[in-house]
Amino acid sequence: MPSRYILLLLAVAAAGIFAADPPAGQSAPEAAHSVAATTPAVTPPAAVPPASASTQDTSESSGSVPASIVPRPKPGEAAAPPPPKANIRVDTNVVLVPVTVTDPINRFVTGLDQDAFEVYEDKVKQKIVSFGSEDAPLSIGIVFDTSASMGNKLERSRLSVVEFFKTANPEDEAFLVEFNDRPQLVVPLTHNLEDIQNRLTFTQSKGRTALLDGVYLALATMKKARNPRKALIVISDGGDNNSRYTATEVKNLVKEADVQIYGIGIYETGAARGRTPEELSGPEMLRDLSEPTGGRHFVVEDLRDLPDVAAKIGVELRNQYVVGYSPSNQVRDGKYRKIQVKLIQQRGLPTLHAYWRTGYYAPTQ
Repeated sequence: MPSRYILLLLAVAAAGIFAADPPAGQSAPEAAHSVAATTPAVTPPAAVPPASASTQDTSESSGSVPASIVPRPKPGEAAAPPPPKANIRVDTNVVLVPVTVTDPINRFVTGLDQDAFEVYEDKVKQKIVSFGSEDAPLSIGIVFDTSASMGNKLERSRLSVVEFFKTANPEDEAFLVEFNDRPQLVVPLTHNLEDIQNRLTFTQSKGRTALLDGVYLALATMKKARNPRKALIVISDGGDNNSRYTATEVKNLVKEADVQIYGIGIYETGAARGRTPEELSGPEMLRDLSEPTGGRHFVVEDLRDLPDVAAKIGVELRNQYVVGYSPSNQVRDGKYRKIQVKLIQQRGLPTLHAYWRTGYYAPTQ
């Protein structure tokens, strides 16, 4: 037999011997499993989207920290418990008090610093922890009287809303509640203030006056507002003669709500003779609703002054100080606490006057 055939047979025999003989102490099946376990798995190209592969390559090459992955448990091993959930509780109790400051002729005073203010809660001086005077976004509710007595006053009343919105911040939101026999939310909260102005264009006067119900609905709507600062503008020519809610109920709700109320009362001098007792009590009602909130009640006796008054309210809301304090009384008893703001006389300035929210209800939990 030629020598080359002998060499070929020897090589084949040697290969068969090495393939058949497992490592010492290991059976052939175990050896086969060992080889398979050390062989890397190959994923077909179609199974890995190009975007995923590209993202993985980039993160590995850039040295970024990989995501934390919990390995799968081995057979017969209990699964690792999930990581504990974060249990974070944020508990802050800061009372924010918007304050309007005017001089003796009712002009707004700006530029005061924190040292010009002192705050008292139930006659106990408080430490001021925050102070600002920037034009922060507002959530505004327009509460608009459309009762029959508003007839010839509607045009000027619409114009007053237009003038008020001229001072608006781009981040403001507003809604419109109209009331006559009953209140109705005709424009929900929106950043498009033109929706309210357009809706008022088609308003007609009819029916009686459910003013208290209108304020109640507006306060309920304001609970959905997004901005921390909130204000209602109530435009009416008289008292209430058709509400389901009483004055006491609404006043209590006003105390609980963190909302400033501005009342614009249209009381024409020559029209007082034929007014009903409810209409004659209108100024007092609007004053009682607005002043405890830090807002104000404006009396309009000449319709031509109505737009100017509304514009003035808009300017006032943009020129308020916001004083924040953490109450020294931390008891969560749900009781009403009175707030008093005192101004420190500033050198070179006349005696100044402040308007603020007069109290709040402590939390209960």
